[in-house]
Parts: sequence; C-alpha cells; structure tokens
Amino acid sequence: MVVDDEQDITLLFKQKFRKEIRQKKVEFSFVFSAEDALNCLDNQENHLILILADINMPGMNGLELLKIIKDSYPDIKVFMITAYGDDYNYQTAIQCGADDYLTKPIKFEHLKEKINELI
Repeated sequence: MVVDDEQDITLLFKQKFRKEIRQKKVEFSFVFSAEDALNCLDNQENHLILILADINMPGMNGLELLKIIKDSYPDIKVFMITAYGDDYNYQTAIQCGADDYLTKPIKFEHLKEKINELI
C-alpha cells in the first residue's frame, strides 16, 4: 500500500513497476491520507506486507500513522518516504519503528530490491 497525499504518485509507481505488476509479482493499492490507510487496514482482505508512507500529509502525518500501524499491525513492514532528508525526521521514524527510510526522489531500482527481499 502506498500512502501519499500527492495523487500523481499512483501513475509514477504504475510506470516504474509496470513489468512487476504485469507479471503479478507485486500489487499496489493507493490511498491519499493516513486516515484512508487505517480504514483499509481495518477492512483488509488481502495479505498486506508493506506500507510505503509519506511523512508530510495533511491531517494525520506519516509518523503518526507509523506509530498506529506498529502498535496494531506489527507484522506489516513500513517504509517512510519523504522529501526531508534531515536527521530529526529520520531518527523519529526509526524510533517509531520504521523498517526503512527513503528520500524523494525515490530511487526505484533500490526500492525494487528492498521489496524483492520481502517477497
């Protein structure tokens, strides 16, 4: 699941993972707020193994979402994605249980390697 308030992220991920999606190696769902992500998690029927969450979102931010996910769904891996490469956000994300921290622009080949390690 990709959680980002920027809706154009959907097209970007679909382009970058076109081959993997076509081969059914990965499947993405996209939500545009932390609140929507929690609703999906509460109603999930599929086995979700990874959430890619933006930090800076209106309403509940990605770090708040991270805390809830790690408390309620500890088996789900969470990678934080942010435009902020500062040490404070990095340390906060790691302390809250982030499994990885990626800065924008996303290096998709690197992300693909990390996803392949999970599946």
